[in-house]
Amino acid sequence: MIIDLLGPSLEDLFNFCNRKFSLKTVLLLGDQLLSRIEYIHGKSFIHRDIKPDNFLMGIGRRANLVHVIDFGLAKKYRDPRTHMHIPYRENKNLTGTARYASINTHLGVEQSRRDDLESLGYVLMYFLRGSLPWQGLKAATKKQKYDRIMEKKMTTPTEELCRGFPNEFAVYLNYARSLRFDDKPDYTYLKRLFRDLFVRSDFKYDYVFDWTTFKA
Repeated sequence: MIIDLLGPSLEDLFNFCNRKFSLKTVLLLGDQLLSRIEYIHGKSFIHRDIKPDNFLMGIGRRANLVHVIDFGLAKKYRDPRTHMHIPYRENKNLTGTARYASINTHLGVEQSRRDDLESLGYVLMYFLRGSLPWQGLKAATKKQKYDRIMEKKMTTPTEELCRGFPNEFAVYLNYARSLRFDDKPDYTYLKRLFRDLFVRSDFKYDYVFDWTTFKA
Protein backbone atom coordinates (compact mmCIF):
# COMPACT_ATOMS: atom_id res chain seq x y z
CA MET A 1 0.00 0.00 0.00
CA ILE A 2 1.34 3.42 -0.96
CA ILE A 3 0.48 6.39 1.24
CA ASP A 4 1.47 9.81 -0.02
CA LEU A 5 3.35 12.01 2.40
CA LEU A 6 0.88 14.70 3.41
CA GLY A 7 0.99 17.98 5.27
CA PRO A 8 -1.06 19.31 8.20
CA SER A 9 -4.79 18.74 8.66
CA LEU A 10 -7.31 21.54 8.31
CA GLU A 11 -7.86 21.28 12.08
CA ASP A 12 -4.13 21.90 12.63
CA LEU A 13 -4.18 24.88 10.26
CA PHE A 14 -7.38 26.20 11.87
CA ASN A 15 -5.63 26.21 15.25
CA PHE A 16 -2.55 27.82 13.69
CA CYS A 17 -4.78 30.65 12.38
CA ASN A 18 -6.30 31.28 15.84
CA ARG A 19 -9.43 29.24 15.05
CA LYS A 20 -10.93 31.49 12.37
CA PHE A 21 -10.73 31.20 8.60
CA SER A 22 -11.58 34.03 6.22
CA LEU A 23 -14.45 33.72 3.74
CA LYS A 24 -11.93 33.39 0.91
CA THR A 25 -10.15 30.44 2.53
CA VAL A 26 -13.45 28.71 3.36
CA LEU A 27 -14.66 29.09 -0.23
CA LEU A 28 -11.35 27.82 -1.65
CA LEU A 29 -11.58 24.81 0.66
CA GLY A 30 -15.30 24.28 0.09
CA ASP A 31 -14.80 24.06 -3.66
CA GLN A 32 -12.13 21.37 -3.33
CA LEU A 33 -13.96 19.47 -0.61
CA LEU A 34 -17.15 19.28 -2.66
CA SER A 35 -15.10 17.88 -5.55
CA ARG A 36 -13.45 15.28 -3.28
CA ILE A 37 -16.79 14.17 -1.83
CA GLU A 38 -18.32 14.00 -5.32
CA TYR A 39 -15.38 11.81 -6.42
CA ILE A 40 -15.81 9.45 -3.44
CA HIS A 41 -19.56 9.21 -4.10
CA GLY A 42 -18.81 8.55 -7.78
CA LYS A 43 -16.88 5.46 -6.65
CA SER A 44 -20.04 4.21 -4.86
CA PHE A 45 -18.77 5.03 -1.35
CA ILE A 46 -19.83 7.48 1.35
CA HIS A 47 -17.15 8.67 3.79
CA ARG A 48 -19.30 8.94 6.96
CA ASP A 49 -16.71 10.87 8.99
CA ILE A 50 -16.39 14.27 7.32
CA LYS A 51 -14.40 16.47 9.72
CA PRO A 52 -11.42 18.90 9.61
CA ASP A 53 -9.02 16.28 11.03
CA ASN A 54 -9.66 14.05 8.00
CA PHE A 55 -8.68 16.69 5.44
CA LEU A 56 -4.93 17.13 4.92
CA MET A 57 -3.10 19.58 2.72
CA GLY A 58 -0.39 18.24 0.44
CA ILE A 59 3.25 19.23 0.58
CA GLY A 60 5.63 20.68 -1.98
CA ARG A 61 3.96 21.20 -5.36
CA ARG A 62 0.73 19.72 -3.95
CA ALA A 63 0.59 22.08 -0.97
CA ASN A 64 -2.58 23.74 -2.33
CA LEU A 65 -4.46 20.47 -2.72
CA VAL A 66 -6.79 19.06 -0.05
CA HIS A 67 -6.58 15.30 0.46
CA VAL A 68 -9.21 13.17 2.22
CA ILE A 69 -7.99 10.51 4.65
CA ASP A 70 -9.40 7.89 7.04
CA PHE A 71 -11.81 5.67 5.16
CA GLY A 72 -12.24 3.43 8.22
CA LEU A 73 -15.95 4.26 8.45
CA ALA A 74 -16.57 4.50 4.70
CA LYS A 75 -19.33 2.33 3.28
CA LYS A 76 -20.69 1.34 -0.12
CA TYR A 77 -24.05 3.06 -0.60
CA ARG A 78 -24.81 1.35 -3.93
CA ASP A 79 -23.81 -1.60 -6.05
CA PRO A 80 -20.93 -0.30 -8.22
CA ARG A 81 -22.18 -2.29 -11.24
CA THR A 82 -25.97 -1.86 -11.12
CA HIS A 83 -26.01 1.37 -9.04
CA MET A 84 -28.74 -0.21 -6.89
CA HIS A 85 -28.92 1.93 -3.72
CA ILE A 86 -28.71 0.38 -0.25
CA PRO A 87 -32.10 0.13 1.50
CA TYR A 88 -33.39 2.74 3.93
CA ARG A 89 -32.92 1.61 7.52
CA GLU A 90 -33.43 3.06 10.98
CA ASN A 91 -32.19 2.28 14.51
CA LYS A 92 -28.54 2.63 13.47
CA ASN A 93 -25.92 3.71 16.01
CA LEU A 94 -24.21 7.04 15.47
CA THR A 95 -21.26 6.52 13.13
CA GLY A 96 -18.71 9.31 12.80
CA THR A 97 -18.11 12.43 14.86
CA ALA A 98 -21.13 13.85 16.74
CA ARG A 99 -20.10 17.49 16.24
CA TYR A 100 -20.42 17.22 12.44
CA ALA A 101 -23.00 14.42 12.20
CA SER A 102 -26.15 15.09 10.18
CA ILE A 103 -29.50 15.27 11.96
CA ASN A 104 -30.62 12.02 10.29
CA THR A 105 -27.49 10.28 11.57
CA HIS A 106 -28.40 11.40 15.11
CA LEU A 107 -31.90 10.04 14.51
CA GLY A 108 -30.47 6.61 13.68
CA VAL A 109 -31.17 6.70 9.95
CA GLU A 110 -28.84 4.80 7.61
CA GLN A 111 -26.39 7.28 6.07
CA SER A 112 -26.27 8.14 2.38
CA ARG A 113 -24.75 10.84 0.16
CA ARG A 114 -26.81 13.63 1.72
CA ASP A 115 -25.20 13.08 5.13
CA ASP A 116 -21.63 13.65 3.89
CA LEU A 117 -22.84 16.95 2.39
CA GLU A 118 -24.66 18.08 5.53
CA SER A 119 -21.54 17.29 7.59
CA LEU A 120 -19.45 19.38 5.18
CA GLY A 121 -21.88 22.28 5.73
CA TYR A 122 -21.20 22.10 9.48
CA VAL A 123 -17.44 21.96 8.84
CA LEU A 124 -17.59 25.11 6.69
CA MET A 125 -19.64 26.97 9.34
CA TYR A 126 -17.20 25.80 12.04
CA PHE A 127 -14.38 27.38 10.03
CA LEU A 128 -16.27 30.65 9.55
CA ARG A 129 -17.70 30.98 13.06
CA GLY A 130 -14.80 29.53 15.04
CA SER A 131 -17.11 27.04 16.75
CA LEU A 132 -20.56 25.46 16.50
CA PRO A 133 -23.45 26.10 18.95
CA TRP A 134 -23.49 22.46 20.08
CA GLN A 135 -19.83 22.36 21.13
CA GLY A 136 -18.93 22.07 24.80
CA LEU A 137 -22.28 20.65 25.97
CA LYS A 138 -21.94 18.76 29.25
CA ALA A 139 -23.69 15.49 30.04
CA ALA A 140 -23.26 12.52 32.37
CA THR A 141 -22.96 9.90 29.62
CA LYS A 142 -21.92 9.80 25.98
CA LYS A 143 -25.50 8.93 24.98
CA GLN A 144 -26.89 11.95 26.86
CA LYS A 145 -24.24 14.16 25.28
CA TYR A 146 -25.17 12.94 21.78
CA ASP A 147 -28.83 13.59 22.59
CA ARG A 148 -28.05 17.14 23.73
CA ILE A 149 -26.02 17.78 20.57
CA MET A 150 -28.89 16.46 18.44
CA GLU A 151 -31.43 18.60 20.28
CA LYS A 152 -29.32 21.74 19.84
CA LYS A 153 -28.76 20.94 16.15
CA MET A 154 -32.47 20.40 15.55
CA THR A 155 -33.52 23.58 17.36
CA THR A 156 -30.91 25.87 15.76
CA PRO A 157 -32.38 27.15 12.46
CA THR A 158 -29.87 27.23 9.59
CA GLU A 159 -30.48 30.97 9.27
CA GLU A 160 -29.39 31.43 12.89
CA LEU A 161 -26.38 29.12 12.48
CA CYS A 162 -25.27 31.07 9.39
CA ARG A 163 -26.21 34.56 10.62
CA GLY A 164 -23.64 37.20 9.74
CA PHE A 165 -22.30 35.16 6.81
CA PRO A 166 -23.35 35.07 3.15
CA ASN A 167 -26.75 33.49 2.49
CA GLU A 168 -25.16 30.78 0.32
CA PHE A 169 -24.15 28.80 3.42
CA ALA A 170 -27.75 28.60 4.69
CA VAL A 171 -28.90 27.72 1.14
CA TYR A 172 -26.27 24.96 1.03
CA LEU A 173 -27.32 23.46 4.37
CA ASN A 174 -31.02 23.68 3.60
CA TYR A 175 -30.37 21.94 0.28
CA ALA A 176 -28.37 19.12 1.92
CA ARG A 177 -31.07 18.64 4.56
CA SER A 178 -33.83 18.60 1.93
CA LEU A 179 -32.37 15.64 0.01
CA ARG A 180 -34.16 12.31 0.20
CA PHE A 181 -32.31 9.18 1.29
CA ASP A 182 -31.38 7.93 -2.20
CA ASP A 183 -31.22 11.30 -4.01
CA LYS A 184 -28.15 12.05 -6.10
CA PRO A 185 -26.98 15.51 -4.96
CA ASP A 186 -26.48 18.23 -7.56
CA TYR A 187 -22.79 18.81 -6.83
CA THR A 188 -22.47 21.22 -9.77
CA TYR A 189 -25.21 23.44 -8.33
CA LEU A 190 -23.50 23.51 -4.92
CA LYS A 191 -20.08 24.29 -6.38
CA ARG A 192 -21.59 27.04 -8.52
CA LEU A 193 -23.26 28.50 -5.43
CA PHE A 194 -19.87 28.99 -3.78
CA ARG A 195 -17.98 29.89 -6.98
CA ASP A 196 -20.45 32.67 -7.81
CA LEU A 197 -20.04 34.03 -4.27
CA PHE A 198 -16.25 33.84 -4.69
CA VAL A 199 -16.40 35.90 -7.91
CA ARG A 200 -18.87 38.42 -6.45
CA SER A 201 -16.53 38.89 -3.49
CA ASP A 202 -13.68 39.83 -5.89
CA PHE A 203 -11.44 37.06 -4.60
CA LYS A 204 -8.64 35.63 -6.74
CA TYR A 205 -8.09 31.92 -7.38
CA ASP A 206 -4.46 32.28 -6.34
CA TYR A 207 -4.54 29.56 -3.66
CA VAL A 208 -3.34 32.01 -1.04
CA PHE A 209 -4.95 30.54 2.08
CA ASP A 210 -5.00 32.22 5.49
CA TRP A 211 -2.08 30.10 6.70
CA THR A 212 0.00 31.13 3.66
CA THR A 213 0.15 34.73 4.90
CA PHE A 214 -0.62 34.25 8.61
CA LYS A 215 1.73 35.95 11.05
CA ALA A 216 1.54 34.38 14.48
